[in-house]
Amino acid sequence: CSLAREMADLGVPRDQLDKWTCIAQHESDYRTWVVGPANSDGSNDYGIFQINDLYWCQADGRFSYNECGLSCNALLTDDITNSVRCAQKVLSQQGWSAWAVWHYCSGWLPSIDECF
Repeated sequence: CSLAREMADLGVPRDQLDKWTCIAQHESDYRTWVVGPANSDGSNDYGIFQINDLYWCQADGRFSYNECGLSCNALLTDDITNSVRCAQKVLSQQGWSAWAVWHYCSGWLPSIDECF
């Protein structure tokens, strides 16, 4: 519930919160500091939502399109504001299927109603 409440406080629409919670659970087990193992293209994924450094954030010493305009290290803090803003940008451009774990989250999801 803490993630859903924090995201709601950051302005994330309530009807998305169960999906974001599911993605965070499957991508990082809710851990903000996680850097994933190298992907097949050599890129890495960062933070609670495992945001990719080739397209969305700038990793030290590596080319990036940096669509979110921030350092990947900014996605590794307990303040999830940057992670949420960047994840929303990914969603707006690529949809939920941008996350490889989406197949776990595209069906029935547990209710977060008791969180509010």
